[in-house]
Amino acid sequence: MTTYTEKNSPVEKRTQMKVNIMQVDYSHSKQAEDLIYLLNCYANDPMGGATPLSEKVKRNLVKTLSELPHAFSVICYVDEKPAGLINCFESFSTFQCKPLVNIHDIIVTDKFRRHGLCQKMLSRVEMIAKGKGCCKITLEVLEGNKTAQKSYQNYGFSSYELDPEMGSALFWQKVI
Repeated sequence: MTTYTEKNSPVEKRTQMKVNIMQVDYSHSKQAEDLIYLLNCYANDPMGGATPLSEKVKRNLVKTLSELPHAFSVICYVDEKPAGLINCFESFSTFQCKPLVNIHDIIVTDKFRRHGLCQKMLSRVEMIAKGKGCCKITLEVLEGNKTAQKSYQNYGFSSYELDPEMGSALFWQKVI
């Protein structure tokens, strides 16, 4: 658990925030409940599609994640309240012949944004990825989500390209 003091502008008031960032134990009922709460906050946000999770997803997601050996999640609590979440999946880099971690979801709730929590959660993800021997961490971000892009760039992420003449990689999908 980390406690830090934050300066709030323009009032210059100092507040203490108790921040606890941990890897989710999917069998822990409170963490499981908070994971669903946070992911639903993200799903309801315009950056997450502005559509709540279905009841089926809410009922089954944590159990399904717990059965995937390549899945892990990092959760952030501020003053014991759920504040942020990152869901990750281990994959593989053929060019490096090493595992990698893909960040699939990142959410910091409105109330706790602009407190550096995303950076702190990314640091925990990086620590876990290094422990797994991963060569890199990947993520996708919407073109219009400039705030998230800036946060990720500040952490060291950049667009992916093999040859500058060919441009950056694009993330596409085909729903089936």
